[in-house]
Amino acid sequence: MAKKNDAPTVATYSDHEVIIPPHRLRQVVSQGSSDDPDPVARAEKALQTLSSEFASWMDAECVRLDAARAQVRSNGLNDKTRDLLFHAAHDIKGEAATFGYPIAAAIAESLCRLIEHTPDMQRIPIELVDQHVDAVRAIVRESARSDIGQIGASLFSRLRQVTDDFLLQENKHRMDEMDGILSPPIAPEQPT
Repeated sequence: MAKKNDAPTVATYSDHEVIIPPHRLRQVVSQGSSDDPDPVARAEKALQTLSSEFASWMDAECVRLDAARAQVRSNGLNDKTRDLLFHAAHDIKGEAATFGYPIAAAIAESLCRLIEHTPDMQRIPIELVDQHVDAVRAIVRESARSDIGQIGASLFSRLRQVTDDFLLQENKHRMDEMDGILSPPIAPEQPT
């Protein structure tokens, strides 16, 4: 028999519904023998233990992103420099939220979108790349500020808008592909 909290959440929109299944990982993992420690709790404790390293890891990722940008500035956007820049931004996109820098992750994601969805990479304005890289670095550097969330959200919003406008212009001949890129995510964000 399903418990009340086992019911999925359904979000209804004008043209679709999103069904979000319940999160049962802790419940399922904790059903081991009473002698076994809880692996989820162990993972959370390990993550907490490593959290003192997060700032230095993010600093290293920012140095890598800045070095990739320097390569783009020196050599232009070619396959090699594009890949360096994309992979540095992509790694930040994947790691930053876990390390406590969710706005930096969002800005890195915007840079990835810019690189990935511009048909002619030679047309990407270096100033827009600079703004993304500088924003990520500033968010990480100033993370202790009490207002960094508000400042970061404002930076992200503006960068996202400029990036979307650029991508729309560059992809006006293939708008069917842009619908998915510019639309908001299908699944709503889960509360933490």
